[in-house]
Amino acid sequence: MENVEVKQEIKNSDDGKGILITNDAIEQISNLLKGQSDKKALRVGVRSGGCSGMSYTMDFIGTDEINSDDKVYDYSLKADQSFQVVCDPKSLLYIYGMQLDFSKELIGGGFNFVNPNASQTCGCGSSFAV
Repeated sequence: MENVEVKQEIKNSDDGKGILITNDAIEQISNLLKGQSDKKALRVGVRSGGCSGMSYTMDFIGTDEINSDDKVYDYSLKADQSFQVVCDPKSLLYIYGMQLDFSKELIGGGFNFVNPNASQTCGCGSSFAV
């Protein structure tokens, strides 16, 4: 029987927990960060609102905007494609274990959130309920 090495599609955080990011999403985030001269990290979180009660937020931030109680994860594909993902403790309660993916499809493309904590999601995929 021949052993076949399987390419890992998900890069997870330093401790194997938190927010999971696919290679496609890492590549897209890295490309977007290249255009941000003063922003070096991606803040991911949740806020009240959206079709299902809570919606995801994503925003580029500077390292000076990282709070002492934030959870920080390092991601990279290559040396020139590395960045940090930052999440506040309250948001992490709702999105712990979430997978962030990126699709290049014409219809339904963009960033996609797969949240194992969500009891329901809306059709657009950007809001959820727990």
